[in-house]
Formats: sequence, structure tokens, C-alpha cells
Amino acid sequence: MSETTPGPTPTLKDLSDELTALRPRMEEVSRAIHERPELKFAEFHAVQVLTSWLAEAGFVVETGAGGVDTAFVAVHEGGGPGPYVAVLAEYDALPGLGHGCGHNLIAAGGTAAAIAAVRALPDHAGTIAVIGTPGEEMGGGGKVLLAEAGVFDEVDAAVMFHPADRSATTQHALAAAHLRADFTGVSAHAARTPWEGRSALAAAQLFLNALDSMRQFMPPTARLHGIVSDGGRAPNVVPARAAVDFYVRDTTSAATEALVERVRAAARGAALATGTDAAVTETGALYAERRDNNVLAARFGATLRALGVGIAPGAPHEPAGSSDIGNISQLLPVIHPYVRTAEFGTPSHSDAMRDAAATDFAHDRTQVAATGLARVVTDLVSDPEFLAAARAEFAGEAAPGEGLDGEEDDVEILEVIETHGHPGRARHARRIRPCRS
Repeated sequence: MSETTPGPTPTLKDLSDELTALRPRMEEVSRAIHERPELKFAEFHAVQVLTSWLAEAGFVVETGAGGVDTAFVAVHEGGGPGPYVAVLAEYDALPGLGHGCGHNLIAAGGTAAAIAAVRALPDHAGTIAVIGTPGEEMGGGGKVLLAEAGVFDEVDAAVMFHPADRSATTQHALAAAHLRADFTGVSAHAARTPWEGRSALAAAQLFLNALDSMRQFMPPTARLHGIVSDGGRAPNVVPARAAVDFYVRDTTSAATEALVERVRAAARGAALATGTDAAVTETGALYAERRDNNVLAARFGATLRALGVGIAPGAPHEPAGSSDIGNISQLLPVIHPYVRTAEFGTPSHSDAMRDAAATDFAHDRTQVAATGLARVVTDLVSDPEFLAAARAEFAGEAAPGEGLDGEEDDVEILEVIETHGHPGRARHARRIRPCRS
């Protein structure tokens, strides 16, 4: 799209006021999604709840975006040409666990951020959108499918946040391959004539032992983990079929793919040793490593620090997971900051994180995160120099974080909080250690 033309930017007080007004609906939507968890590509209830809210707020909604039933694109066109800025929403749950990754907060907070941005800047240039991206968990790769379908072709920048037990403006994420090893043997009576059988389960066990034996000789950044998803049906039958679902991760896509080849060889070896056959297939798209845009992340961080949430870039060697946001980050400037919504030490993908995602504290922090996202979105559509700086960093033409005015943002928001009757929170912003919330 054409470059944005300079125009008025809403104050941080404006954005804070809008998010305060939207808080009851944001929490209602979050709890509705949390109470009815849906697995990848079956998130019909979540889509209905989110798109209804967006349509009421004046967004034009398209469901089934990119040919994916539970994807959507909701757009608000401004008063003239300008950039296309998207807030990304995730809303799928984990099997047997529900929202142990807090996607209810991602969806409700991201949607609230976009609506607040439009309400504070109704005649914005360009397009402000919410893109509903299903199937992030379990290797679904919803964002990858949407990118392949062209949904992100016109997007200039995309933002989202993720709940966690700590806050970080940027955090590396591993590339991940999602695989299944299927072993095929010969069934037989396990007591009477076991020698007539060839145990696929024995092959699966040997394969897992081979992976354990590889760990000493893998880079410390690599991760191998999985489950036996099929180990037979009856104890007295030699299993003719067995399967292992597993993930292979490392710091880059190239390193991950190289490790996958070693894993494939291990599966072939296990099959050879047990007289079975092996087939290793992909169960989902490769998730690429993430490229956080530091220009956008610094603006988000300045907003949160001024709202009393300590946040700074994450350590480059901290343990990390993987997400299909990494694939989008290879295409355009993206941020995926983490905001503490649970007690420090609460593990992700756990019952404790699921329970935390429904607390008042989590919704308080989601409101703050939404304010940070709204700040970035409105600045992108109203400040051409800010967008140009993000693009320059993405293209490798500028040093990360160059030209930011985070300190000025900090002062402005702190003053807003003082005038809204939260002096304790503002004092907390001044004394908190900047590295963690």
C-alpha cells in the first residue's frame, strides 16, 4: 500500500481510556473461550465470539479466510491510503489440558487492542485488521496455511502478545519439525507363537532409545521429545502397528532439518533391527525460528514499563518453545512479546497456567498488553518514520532499535496513570527491576 501520510496520533491517555472501557467485554470474551476449549481447526465457538465482537465494533469480517474454516480476517479501512497493520489472534487449546497456553488471553486482548486503536483513531490511514489464526498448537501451522493462501501478502506489520510467567519484549524461539514415525510389523500370539511375529512396538521402543542415545551428540540448543501414540491394542497380541509422534527443534530451520535426517536414519535402523518397516512423515508444517522486530518491540516495551510492568528483551540463550509466528516473521516485521499473567515459575502448557489464564490478575495484565499493542498499531498507521524504521530493520538496513524514543513514552504514560488514580502502580513502575515483571 501507499505510505501513510502524517496525521494526529492518539495520546496514551486516549488508548488507556479505550481499553478501560473495553475491559468488561474483553474479559467476557476471554472467559467464554477459556470455558469452552477447542482443539486446532475446530475453534468454531471462539471464532463466533470474536467475530461477533469485531462486527459490532465496525470491522468487516470474512470467515473461512485462506480456505481454513476457523480462520478469519476482520478489517477496518481508514480514511485514506496507508499501511496494513494486523493484530494476530490465537484461540486453540491443548488436548486434555484446555487453555494451558493462555490463548484465550491472546485472542481477547488482541481483539481489544485493535478495537481500541480504531476507536481512538477512527479516521486512521490504511487498514487495521485482526487476523484469526487457528491451529498454532500441535503443529497445526495455521499461520503457515494462511501465508501460503496469500492472507499476509498485503500486510506491512503484525503484532501479538503471549501470556507467560515473566515478561519480555523479545525472545528467541526454536524452529520445529513435527513428525510421526510409523512402524509396521507382523502380528502373532504373544505367548503361543511370538517368533512368528515382528513387533512394531519393539521397533518404536528401540527408536526412542536411539533418540536418547543421540542426545549427547546433539547441540545443546536442540530438543527431541515425543510420545508413543500407538503401541498396540491387546497385551497378548504382538503389535503389527506402532507410532511415535515427536518434535525436532533447534535454533534455525537449517539445523532442525539436518537433525531430522539423523532421526530418519534412527527410525530406519530400529526397523532393520526388529524386522519391521518404518516411515517418517511430517504431521505439520516446519515452524521457522522467530525474528522479533526490535523497533516495534521497544515501543511496546516503553508503553508497558510506563504502565508499571517491568519488561526488557529476553536473554538470548533462555529455553524457548516454537510457534508458527516464526514463519510470518520471515515475511514482514512482527512482534511476539511475552507478558506475565501468572506467578513466576508457572510452567507453560500446564494445569497451573490454564487456571492462571482465568484469573483477575491475568486479565489486568492482558489489558496492559492490549494497550501496548494498540500503541504500536496506532503509531504504525500514523507515523511514517516509525513504519520506515521497522521496515529498515527488517531489511537489515539499520541497527536494531535505532531511533526510538522510549523514555519519552515512559514519562507520558506514567503521567496518565497518576491522573487516573493509580499512583501505586506508577510508583511500582519506577522501582521495579526492568528485566522482569
